[in-house]
Amino acid sequence: MPARTATHAVVPPPPRTVAAPRAKRSTVRRVIRAVLWLGLGVTAAFALLILTYRFVPPPASTLMLLQRASGTNVTRTWVPLDKISPNLVRAVIMSEDAGFCRHMGVDWRELFEAIENANDGIARGGSTISMQTAKNLFLWPSKSYVRKALEIPLTLGMELAWPKTRMLEIYLNIAEWGPGIFGAEAAARHHFRKPASRLTEREAALLAVSLPAPLVRDPGAPSPLLNRMSQTILARMRAITRHTACVLPERKATTASQ
Repeated sequence: MPARTATHAVVPPPPRTVAAPRAKRSTVRRVIRAVLWLGLGVTAAFALLILTYRFVPPPASTLMLLQRASGTNVTRTWVPLDKISPNLVRAVIMSEDAGFCRHMGVDWRELFEAIENANDGIARGGSTISMQTAKNLFLWPSKSYVRKALEIPLTLGMELAWPKTRMLEIYLNIAEWGPGIFGAEAAARHHFRKPASRLTEREAALLAVSLPAPLVRDPGAPSPLLNRMSQTILARMRAITRHTACVLPERKATTASQ
């Protein structure tokens, strides 16, 4: 009788698990999709605000809201551009951004020079009036490349939607001229006890040179340095008129220098 041969059951290998990699890929896709939708939502919100502010005065800027949140009393009175002295228009453009009527929101040469000259990796200077308007209205004050990356597309969008007169009108109504003092009207009344429409050349120049450091420069009680800086701006205001042609065509200063 032949001997029986032993038989062994063949155990099949376990099936490969594909659920985990698929689940991971699905999670990544969901995150990417959520980020894209968030970006589109934020872009749409900014676009809507920019279009709205073409016709409606902004109720507040981010900087105003931050100061209110910190307990600072904020003062601002919106006035149209034709109620602001042409002296202040000239002084601010000549002090802050002489190329305002020439560029399309960003002065690329000045910006790249500021980046190249940045010793600590953070560019200072190179901001146009349009860029400062975008920063003050929508962003935060601290310097960073993240903020600058957001500031540039916002500026370009604003330049597409707003004429230069509107850009300057909003800037002059949200610029800071002291702790809690925002806009040309509040600044003129606080520092010189008069409306913005009656600012003299000298007063306008003092306000303009105080813009880069409004918390330490007091145009109502100027230091010798601030007076010297204002004299430089006064000379530019009187010597060059083409830099303000896009916002002051054929307009003359309404108040004499004092």
